[in-house]
Amino acid sequence: MKSKLVWVLLIILLLQSIFIIYKFEIFNLTVLNPLVSTNLSPTPKPLEKYSFENLKSRNYPGSLFEFGQILSNQPLFTSQMFYFTSDGKKVSGLITYPKKTNNAPVIVLIRGFVDPTIYETGVGSKHVGEELAKNGFVTVSPDFLGYGESASPSAQPIEERFETYTTVLNLLSSIKYLNRSFTDNNLNISVNPDHVGIWGHSNGGHIALAVLEISGSTYPTVLWAPVSKPFPYSILYYTDEYEDLGKKLRKLVADFEKDYDADKYSISEYFDRINAPIIIQQGDSDEAVPQKWSDELYKTLKNLQKDVAYFTYPGEDHNFNRGNWSKIVAKDISFYNKYLNP
Repeated sequence: MKSKLVWVLLIILLLQSIFIIYKFEIFNLTVLNPLVSTNLSPTPKPLEKYSFENLKSRNYPGSLFEFGQILSNQPLFTSQMFYFTSDGKKVSGLITYPKKTNNAPVIVLIRGFVDPTIYETGVGSKHVGEELAKNGFVTVSPDFLGYGESASPSAQPIEERFETYTTVLNLLSSIKYLNRSFTDNNLNISVNPDHVGIWGHSNGGHIALAVLEISGSTYPTVLWAPVSKPFPYSILYYTDEYEDLGKKLRKLVADFEKDYDADKYSISEYFDRINAPIIIQQGDSDEAVPQKWSDELYKTLKNLQKDVAYFTYPGEDHNFNRGNWSKIVAKDISFYNKYLNP
């Protein structure tokens, strides 16, 4: 009798052990095995929407323009505040137009980086806009979020950078509504919304290249000393200009790269998607953008059989303030006339 009881207890213990092992194995398969789906929610990745592939596939409906204060009223042109909406946020900017013109081409001007504490609407682009307006072009230059009278940008600095791409893409889509705004403001001018070009300086050149790659459009584009290096090196290169020598920025980039593949956000991976004619203007004494960057950009685009021309200017600085500015703008006007005023 005693022996039978012992056997019964052993069988019960064995069955309990088998049950425990079974439960553990099921748990191990369903939770720890990465090949088996689980009910756990994936970690949100809010910046995935800014990958070039996702930006390419989304829609940019554009918005109506509103005109504001006239900032300059000259015999040949007028410069005035304008406002449009980008992804639900108000963006201000400067529009410059000839006194009278019909079916004019439009040039979107994309400035380089300016310290927000000293920024005023038009800084970095207005003088180019004035020269283009004197020659029959209408120019629009966005302030970008956080600048001028625009709404605040994302609180996340990396996203704030990507918002510059969507701002320009939304602005380009809004140009089809520009004639309505001229009519509503009793202005005797009109534009051809199918004849649009881009001008970008420094970081604005980087944004311009991103926009060309994302859109695949054929906007004739002028690049002045463009920042053409891949993200995030394109911003890390300038860390010595920060008070903390870029410590905070490096941390932000490191955190970004833990969750995202930076190549999916970098212009260097998508040069083959550019379909627009481009000219690059570069000073060989540029203290902000090394000439070798533009040398490499030109070589890359040429090897990809893109329509690109390259001009360098001995002794010129980043803003072309050493005697060649007028010559360079004249070359830009000739380029735009070739493609937009055939």
